[in-house]
Amino acid sequence: MSENTEPVVDLESAELEVDLPPIGSRERYDALMQVVRNRVTVRKFDQNHVVPDETYDLILEAARHGPSGANAQPWHYVIVRDQEIKDQIAAYFVEEQRFRAKAKMKFPTPDYRGLATAPGFIVVCSDMRWVNAFPVLNDGSDMDRMYKENAERILLQSVAASTMSAHLAAAALGYNVWWVTAIGQESAQNAMKPLLGIPDELSVLDIFLFGPPAQKPYKRWRKSLDDISNRDRFDPDHFMTDEDLNDWIKTRRHRVMYKDASKID
Repeated sequence: MSENTEPVVDLESAELEVDLPPIGSRERYDALMQVVRNRVTVRKFDQNHVVPDETYDLILEAARHGPSGANAQPWHYVIVRDQEIKDQIAAYFVEEQRFRAKAKMKFPTPDYRGLATAPGFIVVCSDMRWVNAFPVLNDGSDMDRMYKENAERILLQSVAASTMSAHLAAAALGYNVWWVTAIGQESAQNAMKPLLGIPDELSVLDIFLFGPPAQKPYKRWRKSLDDISNRDRFDPDHFMTDEDLNDWIKTRRHRVMYKDASKID
């Protein structure tokens, strides 16, 4: 098979699609940050709201423009409107919540009953075979395993970037959101994929929920800019020892997950 080197887009038209403001202009940045700051998680929604079909299209249009390794765009979005299916997916997560309590994981698990209340319900999937679109050797060597681990990171980062674009679009349209990520277990895959007709080769990575909140939302605590910024070299003051991290998990995790900034010391 001969290699086709023709571009898949008309380059002149593609160049005309790029419309950036002058460097340093704040107008679009300020508008974007208004959306970013108000992408707020809730875990129970106004179930009476009906999401118009156009809204799904607007949100997934934003997701479609997310960056991805090798421009593979390795994502699929399954819109779930059937309340019975929502209820069945929520039931799985409620069982997971009970298992965590019985297993004494000591993790402050959210109330997963709220999944069933989400008017907007999108399951995020990917085909892990897309790792072969990234730098890999496929010869079973130790070097190949190293590259495949990196390729998996590339794939997951790509899907996450697309999903975040969808979250921001939903926030820009006035919705609160919930990014549900407890899906890595085989039992979660087995519970959801048959319900949605998802092929065995694909994996469910996230669930993206959105809608009007059932209760007034609040802004969760965020680290300061100084806490996350490093200049030229990593700031050693930012490093956490195992003891520091274990103490944070024990004494602060439950507070930053569910309390607003004013209740964080």
